[in-house]
This record gives sequence, C-alpha cells and structure tokens, in this order.
Amino acid sequence: MQYQSNNYRFQEDLNRNKANIIKVVGEGKVSVQPDRAELTLGVSTEDASLMQAQENNAMAIMKVKQALNQIGITNENMKTIDYSIYPQYDYEEGKQVFRNYKVEHLLQITVDRIENTGLVVDTAVSNGVNNVLGIKFNTSNYEQFYQQALSLAVIQAGQKAETIANTLRVTLQPIPISVTENVQQHGGPTPFKATAFVHSEAVTPILPSTLDIQSMVTAKFIY
Repeated sequence: MQYQSNNYRFQEDLNRNKANIIKVVGEGKVSVQPDRAELTLGVSTEDASLMQAQENNAMAIMKVKQALNQIGITNENMKTIDYSIYPQYDYEEGKQVFRNYKVEHLLQITVDRIENTGLVVDTAVSNGVNNVLGIKFNTSNYEQFYQQALSLAVIQAGQKAETIANTLRVTLQPIPISVTENVQQHGGPTPFKATAFVHSEAVTPILPSTLDIQSMVTAKFIY
C-alpha cells in the first residue's frame, strides 16, 4: 500500500509539472504581379492508321514549334508533358466497332515575357494546336516571396498565441517549442477553350490577376 501511495504522489507531481501548451496555426500571404506564364497546349490527330495518326501529329507539333520559335519561344521553353494513343470505338447495334486511333501530344510552354502570352496562344492555335488546356501564371521570384509569406505566418502564429494567453490571463513563453510548416498545393491553371482563339484576328488579350503566394505554419507555445 505504501508503494502505491508513493507512486500516486509521484504521478501527481509529474502531472503538476507538465507544461501547458497553446497550439495555433499562422497564415501569411504576399500578393505579387506575375511576370511569367506556363501554357499547356496540345495537338490531337485521328486516323484509321496508327502510323498515319502519329505522323500527322508529329508534323503538326513540328509546325507549332517552328512558329513559336519565330516569335521568340526557345526549344528549352517547350517540353512534352504527355503523349497518348487511344483506340476509339463506335457502338452499332450494341456491338463495339473500331473507328480510328487518336493521338494526343501535350506541350508545356513557358512564356518569360508575360505580355506575349496572348500572342503565343494565337500563334500556336493558328498553326495546328487544337487543345488549349490551361494557363498558369507565376513569378520568377517565387521563392523570395514565399519566404516573406512564411515569415508572416510565423509572426501571426505568435500573435494568436499571445492573444489566447492574454485572454486566459496566463504568462506565455514567447519562443515556440515547435514550428511546423504546412505544405500547401499551389492553385491550378485557369482553363481556356481553344475555340476562344481560333477566329480572332487581333491578339487575344490575356490579363493575369494578382498572384497570391501563401504559407501556413503550426506552432506550439508553453504557458
């Protein structure tokens, strides 16, 4: 019995000495004007002969690349991100009947001068691109702005913890015992339809909105 009593008092001392923790989430955001664009453009070709469909696709992609070279897009700023072949079928009287092969080739185009984005899209579409899948705006100084957002997130976490501690009338240790960066996914590209560009004689106006770069942290403080 004496052993159990001492053990109980020992556990009670541990509980009394255990630190109290405030856990908060801090968010930081920096809004910047984007200075570059990434386009996802594609060429789809169809033919009953797989070889012919591939050949037609290769010729179309070559024409697109040459046209983009002429307006200043280098080969280094054009890369294949997907190449797919699909057999296509029709259904006749409940039966699957082979129709043709579809070949899709997707390119990712980096436009370093964002004001040329509309020109690049129009040039690509007029030279064979029949899929404009997305435009994503970014900044060449992304890491610098992200670090600023990260710093703001840590500051906000400290402010939140201090507000909670003041409300509870307790003394907060200002230095957190842990700070964890919460990795977030960047926003996806803004979709555009290829038909929006096909019949326009003027350069398509593409006006990027402000780019929000965000960071989030989870911090723990002792009081």
